[in-house]
Amino acid sequence: MADFVKKYNPNRSPDWNYGGPKWRLSRSKIELFVECARCFYLDNKLGTARPRGPAFTLNIAVDALFKKEFDTHRANGTTHPLMAKYGIDAVPYKHAKMNTWRENFEGIEYFHEPTGFTISGAVDDIWVSPSGELMVVDYKSTSKEGTITSLEDSSWNEQYQRQMGVYQWLLRNNGFTVSDTGYFVYANASADKAAFDGQLEFEVTVVPSTGKSDWIDDILPRIKETLDTEAVPASGKACEFCPYREAAGKKLLALHNASKKK
Repeated sequence: MADFVKKYNPNRSPDWNYGGPKWRLSRSKIELFVECARCFYLDNKLGTARPRGPAFTLNIAVDALFKKEFDTHRANGTTHPLMAKYGIDAVPYKHAKMNTWRENFEGIEYFHEPTGFTISGAVDDIWVSPSGELMVVDYKSTSKEGTITSLEDSSWNEQYQRQMGVYQWLLRNNGFTVSDTGYFVYANASADKAAFDGQLEFEVTVVPSTGKSDWIDDILPRIKETLDTEAVPASGKACEFCPYREAAGKKLLALHNASKKK
């Protein structure tokens, strides 16, 4: 078997940078701006993204199985047992663009005229009530103690509310009626078994979440202003990448200057 070599590319094609024909403002890029405007600028304006970590292949597998499961009910127009268990009067939404909306690098799109941005986000799923109100759904998988019934005590809660809010905002701007409440379908792997035996056991719960969208119209002009300037913005307070770059750069520069004096 040939060795696989993955090499970091610090110079993305300009087509995918701000101003290029393929650039769009995705939900994840908006979240990056919230986390660290400097990393966002380096990525979208200068074409140097953060190094990517390893793919969460187990999470991807769980997502794929969830989609197959809910797609069976989508095709049949039936309620999934989880919806019935949690008293959610809905069925998986059937729409001609559903596959596009779920596809990375495509997703739900909206052209925001004030900024000239095409904004996009790829959803995991959408459910619909009998009245036609859409509910945004996201699949999550993890392994932690206890039953996951709420995200209020989670450090990810605000980020997840923003994630839900962007999807809701995109759908509303495409003319759909959307519920403020979305759902996270959580698969929580148990580590309490006596042995692995080649199997993971998951407890699946449905966790409601109120999406936050009121911040989006305020942040888009700020993103536009940041991208249109030549001034490098400040780094985010919780960013781990900026301190690393600064510390590594200073140490390498010191070594370089010391070697020149010899």
